[in-house]
Amino acid sequence: MCGIIGGNNQRWNYIKGIESMKHRGPDGTKVVKLEDFCLAFTRLAVIDLSENAMQPMFSKDNQVGIVFNGEIYGYQKLRRQLEKKGYEFSSTSDTEVILNAYLEYGERFVTKIDGMFAIAIYDKREGRSGTVRLYRDRLGIKPLYYYYDGKDFGFSSELKGIVSMCSDISLQIDNTAIYDYLNYIYIPEPKTMYKNTYKLLPAHRLVFDVYSQKVVKNGAYWKLEINGTRGAQRKQEDLICEARELIKQSVKEQMAADVPVGVFLSGGVDSSIITYESNKINPQIESFSVGFNEAPYNELDFARRLADRYQIRRNEKIFDRDIFHVNFDSLKEWYDEPFADTSAFPTYLVSKKAREKVVVVLTGDGSDEVFGGYARYSILEEKEQKNGYDNVLISKLYCRLRKDRKYDWKFLDGLNLYNSYMAPALSESDRMLRERLGIPKDYDKLWHFRRYYKKELPAVTRMQYLDLKTYLPGDILTKVDRVSMAVSLESRVPFLDRRIVEFAFSLSQEDRCPAGEAKGLLKKAYEPDIDKEILYRTKQGFAMPTNYFRRRMSAQEELLGKLWKV
Repeated sequence: MCGIIGGNNQRWNYIKGIESMKHRGPDGTKVVKLEDFCLAFTRLAVIDLSENAMQPMFSKDNQVGIVFNGEIYGYQKLRRQLEKKGYEFSSTSDTEVILNAYLEYGERFVTKIDGMFAIAIYDKREGRSGTVRLYRDRLGIKPLYYYYDGKDFGFSSELKGIVSMCSDISLQIDNTAIYDYLNYIYIPEPKTMYKNTYKLLPAHRLVFDVYSQKVVKNGAYWKLEINGTRGAQRKQEDLICEARELIKQSVKEQMAADVPVGVFLSGGVDSSIITYESNKINPQIESFSVGFNEAPYNELDFARRLADRYQIRRNEKIFDRDIFHVNFDSLKEWYDEPFADTSAFPTYLVSKKAREKVVVVLTGDGSDEVFGGYARYSILEEKEQKNGYDNVLISKLYCRLRKDRKYDWKFLDGLNLYNSYMAPALSESDRMLRERLGIPKDYDKLWHFRRYYKKELPAVTRMQYLDLKTYLPGDILTKVDRVSMAVSLESRVPFLDRRIVEFAFSLSQEDRCPAGEAKGLLKKAYEPDIDKEILYRTKQGFAMPTNYFRRRMSAQEELLGKLWKV
């Protein structure tokens, strides 16, 4: 895990930009200024700790250079294939495998790798002055920002890198992004809080031509195939066997490192499965958990139950109101733009605790989106099975979820119902908010959800896909990446292995969630090894006690008002 940065403007301060992300890579920094482009890197050494694995890394003829943040899993197989083709390696790093794979396969190299990654490749062989190619992993695990104003182009692992690097540019606030934030609790991709500054979408590649100073390509390189059928179609025993084998293989690959590896254990289904599989591979693995003094939020008893059953080493920390207030102002430093998932605070605490002993952790994130674990899925499906929505019940639910606003009884279609679950409450009326921020009347506040809404899919599958494309990269993965990297801890997500994601979405809704049970297939698969009290208890999530906030207003507005003042 590292930080990367680059750009075509020779006046920009690349040293300041990369230094602003030193937390992502405290083990070394390197800046290489080429004739018409600059590449910079700050390193967290995880695979091959030698200087041979340092970046930027260049081909033998110095025509192609790479900076890369993330990990490629199972890359040894691709390395062996390249060696058979005559490629020589001076390191055991995955970076050198990516570089040689690009030299051999061109753009197709990205179809041959899996993992979490943000990659920038400078290719002097293309065009009059060369091209810069950006690639982001399929699920958006690793962040990749870029600035482009029609002439100047730069990229960075975090927004602060661009802000620090582009010292001669006055970045302007994008009010539509602030309005989006108040609807989603994060600023949805590809937007950032600044104009001309963007997040590269997951599973996308971008090509910038250095000579013409034009972005000549920005599109997807991978599309998830979705099974939209209903009814059980395969034997459950076969599915259980396949699911367990895929998870076991993913955990094994993601435990590979030349530094200590641990695991986050919350006490829920997902982290319990990852912890169980990790412990089978390494019985000495350390688990890290965080709890709360408030009983409704505390899951430590369940984490202890699994750890005690398998004699797993436990490391615990209690998150309380004082810790929250001490760390409140850090949110701006972590995320660089408005972000209101308050579970970022306990996630930071458990990351800090883990970094005392390990450099890498495995997490259970992504399982809910991949295997269908959120309670809202079954609620929506129930409404649709009634051959239409029950207006009165839905309106009551809508008002209860958004307590500070009153709504007329009205019909909600599937997209608006989904939005009522996912979007937090606003203290002002929508009209007043639009006027305050100068938002056009015809602005579609559901644009982010709408672009991934597939009405033809069964309800649970449809919502899973929506979450996979929006909530997962925009909220969950962003949250964990920033706070873990704030303490120089690499977090890995075995459930988001490409093979697991494609397997889960190749199943019918009923095969994935038999008898309507959330994550039913996953739970059935691990009944022999994990207590049913853990597998089948009501999902708690990783929520922070809401009464920690000082004022009676929504968390996202307090964060916006105090930290960003926009």
